[in-house]
Amino acid sequence: MNEHLKNDLVQLDILLDKVKLQGLEYLKKIESRQTSTKNTIEQNVILNEKGIGTIEALQQFNGRFEPIIVSTSGPRYWGFVVGGSTPASIVGDWLTSIYDQNPFATKGQGDISALIELETIQLLLNLFELPNDYFGGFVTGATMSNFTCLAVARQWIGKELGKDFAKEGVAGNIKILTATPHSSALKSLSMLGIGSNNFSGVKLQEGNKESIDINDLEERIKQLNDEPFILISSGGTVNTVDFDNLKAIAKLKEKYNFWWHIDAAFGAFAICSDNHKHLLSGWEFADSITVDCHKWLNVPYDSGVVFVRDEEALSASMSTIAAYIPTGSLREPFQFVPEMSRQARAIPVWAALKSLGKKGLADMIDKNCRQAVQFADALTAAGYTVLNDVILNQVLVSFGDAATTIQVIKKVQEEGICWCGGTVWQNKTAMRISVSSWSTSDEDVQKSLHSIIKQAKSIVE
Repeated sequence: MNEHLKNDLVQLDILLDKVKLQGLEYLKKIESRQTSTKNTIEQNVILNEKGIGTIEALQQFNGRFEPIIVSTSGPRYWGFVVGGSTPASIVGDWLTSIYDQNPFATKGQGDISALIELETIQLLLNLFELPNDYFGGFVTGATMSNFTCLAVARQWIGKELGKDFAKEGVAGNIKILTATPHSSALKSLSMLGIGSNNFSGVKLQEGNKESIDINDLEERIKQLNDEPFILISSGGTVNTVDFDNLKAIAKLKEKYNFWWHIDAAFGAFAICSDNHKHLLSGWEFADSITVDCHKWLNVPYDSGVVFVRDEEALSASMSTIAAYIPTGSLREPFQFVPEMSRQARAIPVWAALKSLGKKGLADMIDKNCRQAVQFADALTAAGYTVLNDVILNQVLVSFGDAATTIQVIKKVQEEGICWCGGTVWQNKTAMRISVSSWSTSDEDVQKSLHSIIKQAKSIVE
């Protein structure tokens, strides 16, 4: 055995204790860590011939990288819809690495992590109040979930046309209707060979809306003359968390033949709240749904989920056959997602769900929504323009013209008290505030507001 491996094995308890204590120190002080840094590192690209061992590698990590890591998982990081990992999900993530299982087959043919995945999918269906006839799988995130769902939709289109696109390749021009697709959905269309520009834009509802105009949608459907198509709808848009009228789309599904995909990467968790679950009414009739648990479930990255109703199309799109691959009487999760070799992604999600339960999740979602309203009210009172109706956890605020707003965003980021990103919505540049962390307190909101308003005043006044 390699000498470094021998030493690491002997010192494994010491190594893991060091990392545990370091992790605890980071998490205890995460509130005081900056949300941005101007520091950088000099790249060291020469690999040591004999290696340096794990202790020395850890020391180098702590000397070069750790001091300039920012608190993107902290309570005042508002730039994207990312929550910090809950304690339970960190435990689940550690267990995932320690046991290092690959959900390759069911019934213990290799390991039982596939069974954990199957159970976790059922727990999520129960949480989301979705029928048990959905088949699910775990992927890296919303991008790969959209990719998988749209790959299955592509296969369904082929079946309707008497083709097997998975085996024969894409033929013809696949029709796509959508209003406000996420960039990951368009990227998926590109990767699938459909084309990121190959969609017809449906009109938006009038007013401050990013959602589909149902009347225009039906008119466009009629113009297709019964040709099968894919509808990409939003279960919470990226800027304002606007929801398409899913109940109305469900009624159209009764009249017309199309594949209905819902991108509900983080909006899916509105179902947890009695105040907001109506936004998802009707989504149970969709053909496929994208969810990303690293967002509002507050688990580590690498936790996207795919829900698809058509098992035949899903299997035809994703399954593979080889002499060495085992098969069991139950389905193998890897046959329903793009990757074969992957970590047991379900464990952190399973741990988070079991730890919080429905009530714990509802409390977290409602708290974040209330805090988003606090942001909007305080920024309005300070004289700045909140552009959107605060439906859930997103706030868009303008500080004047585009140049001024960009300056404010830059100054807030540089100060490092909190981190807010920028966006453009309805041709207006805005600061985007996404409230989605379990650890965010009302004090964190006030600290962030103080920083934002202070920086805005320094520029505007």
